[in-house]
Amino acid sequence: MEDLQNEHQRMIRRHHREKKELQARIQAMKNSVPKSDKKKRKQLLLDVARLEAEMEQKHQQELEKFQESFPDSSNLDSVTEDLAKMNLENQPPRISRAQKRRERRAALERERQERIMEAEMEHLASFRREEEEKLAIILGAKNLEMKDIPADGHCMYRAIQDQLVFSVTVESLRCRTADYMQKHVDDFLPFFSDPETGDAYGRDDFLSYCDDIVRSASWGGQLELRALSHVLQTPIEVIQADSPVVVIGEEYTRKPLTLVYLRYGCSLGEHYNSVKPLEAGAAGGAAPRLF
Repeated sequence: MEDLQNEHQRMIRRHHREKKELQARIQAMKNSVPKSDKKKRKQLLLDVARLEAEMEQKHQQELEKFQESFPDSSNLDSVTEDLAKMNLENQPPRISRAQKRRERRAALERERQERIMEAEMEHLASFRREEEEKLAIILGAKNLEMKDIPADGHCMYRAIQDQLVFSVTVESLRCRTADYMQKHVDDFLPFFSDPETGDAYGRDDFLSYCDDIVRSASWGGQLELRALSHVLQTPIEVIQADSPVVVIGEEYTRKPLTLVYLRYGCSLGEHYNSVKPLEAGAAGGAAPRLF
């Protein structure tokens, strides 16, 4: 029994030493990556989470293997199993060792996923801050600032609605957008494709897509902005942090409506905001008078 205890203690000390060595390695990895390199910092956080989870899983498996090789080793950690032998009729069903192993592994996997998710969220937050800083500079040069729009699937339409001087509902904007697209299918169909594969969709798919514009809170994009520029007979400019300004509907002469496109604007992904004058901070923004 004494030899068993010594072997168990040596394994615990080795685990402790390996954890300290890993932390030193992680610190060296962090020191080698500049904080300004966002891409490498993201990969670093993911690597750290993976290394910590892998070591935790390795140590847990070694402990389980030790206990399987020496069934009496359970006495080293606790006397609860001995107490459980008393009055067994009043005890709940005993969980098998295999079930315990599955539960431990599942817990380790959940922990690993949580660490990766935390790293992803931290990285997303840094991207969001950087994007907002760049946009503040671009908008400042135009004497504008962002005006937040709710991230509810209607953000593009709400940003347009925010800058119009006449009253219009989001539902009306969606209906007028879909109606224009359905009446000019041939103008839009060549640009209508699967965003992931690039495969072209057919006319029926396009018409179904237009129906969804009216019936759901589907996100709007370039096609819908093109339709809205024709419906409102007004240019729409889209400001982005890392790309040139995109102007849709340049054939119209009215003062453009201005949207801000954020790639990291919310946890759901892309987002559109409106703008307002920088000095006044007025809620209505620099709205063109359309009618």
